[in-house]
Amino acid sequence: MYDLADVLPDTEIDPGTNVLVAGPPLTGKRKIALDVLASGAQRGDGTIIVTTKDSADKVLSEFTGVVGDADDVSVGIVDCVTKQRGIGSVEDDPRIKYASSPVDMTGIGIKLSEFLQEFYEVRGLSQNRIMLHSVSTLLMYSNLQTVFRFLHVFTGRVQSADALGIYVIDSTAHDDQTMNTLKQLFDAIIEVEEGEGSEPKIRTAGFSS
Repeated sequence: MYDLADVLPDTEIDPGTNVLVAGPPLTGKRKIALDVLASGAQRGDGTIIVTTKDSADKVLSEFTGVVGDADDVSVGIVDCVTKQRGIGSVEDDPRIKYASSPVDMTGIGIKLSEFLQEFYEVRGLSQNRIMLHSVSTLLMYSNLQTVFRFLHVFTGRVQSADALGIYVIDSTAHDDQTMNTLKQLFDAIIEVEEGEGSEPKIRTAGFSS
């Protein structure tokens, strides 16, 4: 079983569950997703982050800030940004694998599978948490049908690996039809809204307490 850290403290989640974290910009969606990853990393779960928005270095730095010492955890990052920006030549290393761009959905899927295989077979990690940040960036580069097909395969891979999938989307960047279409792919949804003070307001659907 998986937990959701301080987001939903008493909730246990079955392996193979895919969770969508949706909300407007600057409401703390990414922080919530990182907290869920960090909670697992601190107890020995594997962490895989697919980033379509920021470079692997920035994501790793942010994750380290949440988890403490990232040297002690098993983390892999699929960077879909750096090659597209053309910032020097980059090669895969034990922690970072590079897809050519957010459009390269086949490449993203291959890199994800490589990390999953390594975590399971080489590192012996039976519990892994996977974050995709952000679905909205994928929709900037490809149409809804293409992204839906990609996410259908992605969520299926999470399910078959008994992992926990966390997907972040900017709900205000897309119309209701797009959001409703995508929501079909997920087992549960965390909706984040601006709350009073610094704490976001959270609503959930699909979780059993």
